[in-house]
Amino acid sequence: MVRLQHFLFSALSMALFACGSHPSHDQQQHRQQDSTAIRKKYAESPVLDARAAISSMQVEKGLKVQLVAAEPMVVAPVAMTFDEKGRMWVVEMTGFMPDTSGTGEDKPDGKIVILEDTTGDGVADTRKVFLDSLVLPRAICLVENGVLVATPPQLWFVENNHDKPGRKVLVDDQYAAGGNVEHQPNGLLRAMDNWIYNAKSDRRYRKSGNRWLKEPTHFRGQWGITQDDQGRLYYNNNSENLLGDYFPPGFGGQNPDQQNAAGYDEKIVSDNRVYPARPNTGVNRGYVKGVLDDSLRLVSFTAACGPLVYRGGLLPREFTGNAFVAEPSANLIKRNILKDSSYAVKGEQAYSGKEFLASTDERFRPVNLFTGPDGAIYIIDMYRGILQHKTYLTTYLKNEIKTRQLTQPLNCGRIYRIVPTGSKVSKTILPEDPEQLAGILRNANGQLRDKAQQLIIDKHLTGLAPALRQLLGTADQPYTAIHALWTLEGLQQLTWNDIVRLLHQNQLPLKRQALAALPSILNAVNIKSAAPLLDSLSADPELAPWVAWLLPVLSKCSKPVAVNMEAKLMKTYARNRYIAAALVNNAANREAVLLKQVGTWNPDTTLVLRKQLLAVLKDKDNKADVKKMDALKKTYPRGYKIFNTVCQTCHGKNGNGIASMAPPLNESNWVNGNKQALAAIVLYGLTGPVEVHGKVYKAPEINGDMPGIGVSDEFNDADIAQLLSFLRSAWNNKAGKVTEADIQHVRKQYNGRQKPFAAAELMK
Repeated sequence: MVRLQHFLFSALSMALFACGSHPSHDQQQHRQQDSTAIRKKYAESPVLDARAAISSMQVEKGLKVQLVAAEPMVVAPVAMTFDEKGRMWVVEMTGFMPDTSGTGEDKPDGKIVILEDTTGDGVADTRKVFLDSLVLPRAICLVENGVLVATPPQLWFVENNHDKPGRKVLVDDQYAAGGNVEHQPNGLLRAMDNWIYNAKSDRRYRKSGNRWLKEPTHFRGQWGITQDDQGRLYYNNNSENLLGDYFPPGFGGQNPDQQNAAGYDEKIVSDNRVYPARPNTGVNRGYVKGVLDDSLRLVSFTAACGPLVYRGGLLPREFTGNAFVAEPSANLIKRNILKDSSYAVKGEQAYSGKEFLASTDERFRPVNLFTGPDGAIYIIDMYRGILQHKTYLTTYLKNEIKTRQLTQPLNCGRIYRIVPTGSKVSKTILPEDPEQLAGILRNANGQLRDKAQQLIIDKHLTGLAPALRQLLGTADQPYTAIHALWTLEGLQQLTWNDIVRLLHQNQLPLKRQALAALPSILNAVNIKSAAPLLDSLSADPELAPWVAWLLPVLSKCSKPVAVNMEAKLMKTYARNRYIAAALVNNAANREAVLLKQVGTWNPDTTLVLRKQLLAVLKDKDNKADVKKMDALKKTYPRGYKIFNTVCQTCHGKNGNGIASMAPPLNESNWVNGNKQALAAIVLYGLTGPVEVHGKVYKAPEINGDMPGIGVSDEFNDADIAQLLSFLRSAWNNKAGKVTEADIQHVRKQYNGRQKPFAAAELMK
């Protein structure tokens, strides 16, 4: 049932009980002795200076780790970006978990700082505070003459007046509404299609003149977001190595009732094993069987975050296009190798039994990864003992933190970079000359190409349009043509002829990019030329999904064209899950009509399109009555607040669950059933497979664990009773009230319990 997911550094595992014979008494005793010895050996967690911390790292042969910045130059960094001068703009979340109770976490002590290397030795030597007095800032993005800054719940645009803050514009007052520090939007990735995307969010943003646009998009990930050379987005959640999109990020989002669109939020790398260099007893569920192995090392991801698709061009060629994922709970960075297969992107871990980078320093906490303008991989290390947010902190981990003195210090932080051994990197400054800037689009470093594209657009260099059109023909460097296309789009200089030119290229990636950019220029005039060409392209199975996702924009330009295209795609590809998802996206508020058309044409009940339409219609039927929900908020104010800050981050605001995260609460047999069992789950947590609506949810479809909140200092028994009463009355749920006495009874019944329940145990 309920499964709360953490972001940033949470210690949640995919613990599933191992099968096999039971160890003998002697074996158990021997393992216990080994475990005790290991704990004694690693009882202390010394604070290392940055140089010593590097010596504790084991990195891929042929590469080395260099220090870029350390305290006091930088403190508690969580995100960063680079400007055209090669300077680092860093987000410092200094208020995160000052102690196990989160005392003072709402103190306005966060900052945005500018770090620069002025001597050329590769180490930052100057620090400017651009913004201060921020509460838990979490993301940053440079746009035109200003800075986007996420400070929950708002998203602000702050003008940059010579490295000093100018006028502030509120972009979104609900950017990070609800949730908690582990479950709020972040990332602010300025993607190749000129929109800004986020993790833990279903909204995208773009500056248009003096206006900020906000549009719906697919819900993605938890902490950190990255893109590849085709502009596809990748992300993850704390227990899953790598998730991502097969199709362009700008497609979809038109049907608010479509929960999970095939081709988005796909499992790219399903192997979640990790191979730490040291024991990891300081994780939230370290006492649960299967979380740690016999050597007390983490078995699977519990805090996966900050993914990076490497496009830097500095590391050896075999690293290009690889996806790197940080795991701060296990003090490591994983490398995955990605490969294209038709529409899909699939990947596998680069190694078995070892990692790309692993540290024996417990306080090494890599929380984000970036490619620098020099082509190196940059590591954001928060360097601290406490990772887990107070909401989910178990008694076990509280004890670890106390006995092993992990709370202090809180004033550390490091930024490292990974480079080839023997190489010397220098600060890279982008040229101001427009022609030279356009030439950067040919550079092997994707970070530089991204920045050049953004600068051309931000400076409104429309005079570069002819040069950019020349670059559209660089078939030997498809990524250059792709950047040229999207730079023209960002300058509002893209034309139908540019699109046609790419559609007639022999390279499939360029055709797909042209179709992705088509919505920005398609209108009632050029639709007459576009319609027959799109009809022809839809016959190609490798392009048909891209055409299908264009249906909403076709509808705006010409209803007849859209109707004919929809009918053709439906009859040709009704068994294709990706095209079916695009058809459902286009069928907002007319799913029943389309379902009837499908049934008339083909009564086969196994058709993928039919199943997807039925799923959407069921979700629409389950939508809560607005008046009922408003009344419940007033009746159970604390219960609603807990739901909004804790539960909905994984189970969804509508209670219907979120893919890759958690099953539904709406009409759940666990929510509507025995209230003592429900209370036990919320107090102590749930692990392993669980059946809801007759469907068994288990890893890797969702994460295998939900932590309880019974030991949290934030919630008393009356609060938890309100939460359960709210859940049992919300949406289509119709179950009885839970009282404070009910919660106290369950606590008494399971007094002293730490480990989460398994569903089978509660069924008894």
